[in-house]
Amino acid sequence: MDNKAISRMFEEIADMLEISGDKYSRFEIRAYRAASLTIGTLQEPIEEIFRKGGVEALKELPGIGEGLAKKIAEFIRTGKMSKYAELKKRYPIDFSSLTAIEGLGPKRIYALYSKLGVKDIESLKAAAEAHKIRGLEGFGEKSEEQIAESLSLVEGNRGRMLLGEALPVAESMVKELLSYAPVEKAFIAGSISRMRETVGDIDILVTSKKPKEVMDFFTSMKGVARAIVSGPTKTTVWLDIGISCDLRVIEDGSFGAAQQYFVGSKAHNIEVRKIAIRKGYKLNEYGLFDKAGKPVEGADETRIYSKLGMQHVPYEMRENRGEIELALKHRIPQLIEMKDIRGDLHTHTKETDGTNAIEEMAQAAIARGYEYFATTNHTKSLRIARGMDESGFRKFFAKVDLLNEKLDGRIRILKGAEVDILKDGSLDLGDKILGEMDCVVAAVHSSTNLTSEEMTKRVEKALGSGMANILAHPTGRLLNEREAYPIDLDAVAQSAKDNGVALEINSFISRLDLNDTNILSTSKYGPMYSIDTDAHSTQHLEMMRYGVGTARRGWLQSVSVLNSMKLEELMRFLKK
Repeated sequence: MDNKAISRMFEEIADMLEISGDKYSRFEIRAYRAASLTIGTLQEPIEEIFRKGGVEALKELPGIGEGLAKKIAEFIRTGKMSKYAELKKRYPIDFSSLTAIEGLGPKRIYALYSKLGVKDIESLKAAAEAHKIRGLEGFGEKSEEQIAESLSLVEGNRGRMLLGEALPVAESMVKELLSYAPVEKAFIAGSISRMRETVGDIDILVTSKKPKEVMDFFTSMKGVARAIVSGPTKTTVWLDIGISCDLRVIEDGSFGAAQQYFVGSKAHNIEVRKIAIRKGYKLNEYGLFDKAGKPVEGADETRIYSKLGMQHVPYEMRENRGEIELALKHRIPQLIEMKDIRGDLHTHTKETDGTNAIEEMAQAAIARGYEYFATTNHTKSLRIARGMDESGFRKFFAKVDLLNEKLDGRIRILKGAEVDILKDGSLDLGDKILGEMDCVVAAVHSSTNLTSEEMTKRVEKALGSGMANILAHPTGRLLNEREAYPIDLDAVAQSAKDNGVALEINSFISRLDLNDTNILSTSKYGPMYSIDTDAHSTQHLEMMRYGVGTARRGWLQSVSVLNSMKLEELMRFLKK
């Protein structure tokens, strides 16, 4: 549970070093940012890694050298980081909150601090409302309006945590609960079980014959800041990551009914209860009962649905968006599963903004049982990510060819790029080099202030170029940070279908783009989808489960997913 705190500190250290303007600290800044990304997206508690292997185990994480590993160890041991504390005295600014505001980087934040005393979201909001920002050099009225809009988005999402941050914590808590002898079964319920992109709290159900002992154990677990409500069968605590967690102790005979009830959604449950009433039953979190109040079923939720004449509904579909009708007709689709994924078609290496070498990425992909993966580094216009030009790609691809020979069929590395779609819709590399690639991932990274019509035409031109295979993160949104740019996804989906381009479901925890509603709305046009991680390290390959969860929320089957294809079939699709 220290992951988030350490990641935030490293990112803030990088921000403060950037403000200092020390030309010799550029490498150091990059190292802190890479380490922040690694730790912030780690799917295992970092204190667990340290407990098992100390500083040496920390150094095995992507982008973590000895110096950074020692700082992590210092924080885990003492709860403090001296480097962070030292810089914070000079810059008493809440960089974590302020950098979430679109258009604000460390230097602009420092300008607001030095001129207007802005330290946090509250003081920024006050400055924007008083129209003090527009008068500052380098800002103006448009910047002030953009800041105000972004503030509204951030404030609207306060209290909601990314799925990719909450789920690992919930899993860690379940693991600890199951290690305690009186706990027999444990289950993560609520919006996490439905794989919603953000969550308001964590819900855990357990069975035990000793609920009092379980509640005492729960409130004393590491990461629990304080108890909010404590009772014999339900306890709510506040976690130090900034979210609440409910624990309920359920009797064995009601566990299935509790699962059905607490998974939700509320809208889904209301419709299921209506069906129960029509059939002469009563359904609640304790079970399914007949008219006389006699229990009919409670231990197994699949049997509860069956008693109601319904097919079991996958958790991710339970949003009352038509799944009830399908369940009554026994026509629930066979949704995509993790086991269907054969590879990852959007990854990065240290040649641009990744933290691992191509050899390390290959070994991590092999460990996941993949048949293939595409290496897709950034192109030259994205300077912030050290994008490569044609010459750089050719040198890198020669290295990939040698590695493919060395791997001798254990996995196939596809040569590719994440190519910028420029403002006029052209691609950032020439047709000749693009034609030499196996997989071209096209993406918008700049000029996102276009109208919907302009953005749509821009993307359609790129899709119609004959050179793109996948449209990456099609709406450009960043969860809790940046709204999607305006674009006509219906038109884009039709263009993707017509041009044989797959729409990406980007699995990175801050993206999940396309999202579930986008998938549901675009799937009627029949495009293919590619579920990719956009991995910038070996650890990020683990994020595939969030993309698969999002695809399941969008009712996708494996037949519509590009990277569920066998290699030969995939290569036929990719060939232009």
